[in-house]
Amino acid sequence: MTISPRKFDFLLEQAIDDLPPQFAQWLDECPVIVEDEPSEQMRREMGVDEDGDLLGSFNGVAITMRSVDEAAGLPAHIMIFRKPLMEMCESEEELADEIRITLLHELGHYAGFDEDDLERMGYA
Repeated sequence: MTISPRKFDFLLEQAIDDLPPQFAQWLDECPVIVEDEPSEQMRREMGVDEDGDLLGSFNGVAITMRSVDEAAGLPAHIMIFRKPLMEMCESEEELADEIRITLLHELGHYAGFDEDDLERMGYA
């Protein structure tokens, strides 16, 4: 499915507005950036081939692993990739749900959870 960037951003804003307060507070320190798709370099670095789906990415040091020195470096951020998310969905409702899950998944990485933890919580 395809929607306008403005509509996609609106769905992301809704997902952010619906976050539980303990998750929402992290967005002050870890902004969300929307890109059309991941770069080839990012795909290589993450071990995702051309056929693999990369819906989002957390870049930075998890809050559970930061030292005072690391906190002063580049800020952590989350990237959400518009095209892969749209390509995997057949309806706007499904897309809204996938955006929410992807956002929670990447915020989980910010909180220090690994892939197994996130899968157990339903955010894989």
